[in-house]
Amino acid sequence: MAATGAGRLRRAASVLLLQTPRLPARELSAPARLYHKKVVDHYENPRNVGSLDKTSKNVGTGLVGAPACGDVMKLQIQVDDQGKIVDARFKTFGCGSAIASSSLATEWVKGKTVEEALTIKNTDIAKELCLPPVKLHCSMLAEDAIKAALADYKLKQEPKKGEAEKE
Repeated sequence: MAATGAGRLRRAASVLLLQTPRLPARELSAPARLYHKKVVDHYENPRNVGSLDKTSKNVGTGLVGAPACGDVMKLQIQVDDQGKIVDARFKTFGCGSAIASSSLATEWVKGKTVEEALTIKNTDIAKELCLPPVKLHCSMLAEDAIKAALADYKLKQEPKKGEAEKE
């Protein structure tokens, strides 16, 4: 008797599960539901991922992190002799918004002069990616990474103490 009761219960559960309407898998994916399509695009197709030679004199490296959420962002720029940023790369450990902010930042700095790149603000990145207030720290990280990379590049351009004395 108990076996037939358990069998009926299983069949009833199966019927309920089969009759429950389901959304297509694409609509259930977290990025599609929680992020703007621009963030999803940069997350799924990140631009300029990788590294440049950090020992090179014309490469600036910025490494920043957000202790509150654990995001870490490395952004590197390569500057030509005229002071124009000719390449940019990033590596980011973080959420979709952090990766998208890094990707967008590398796109925006390319082709700019060092001084022009300093004018890129987190609010511009956040606006472009339609970041919600809870994700604004990701755009702040991107701005900080740009500034840190530019500062590292500028530091490398200063003559070393030994070199200055020889002149």
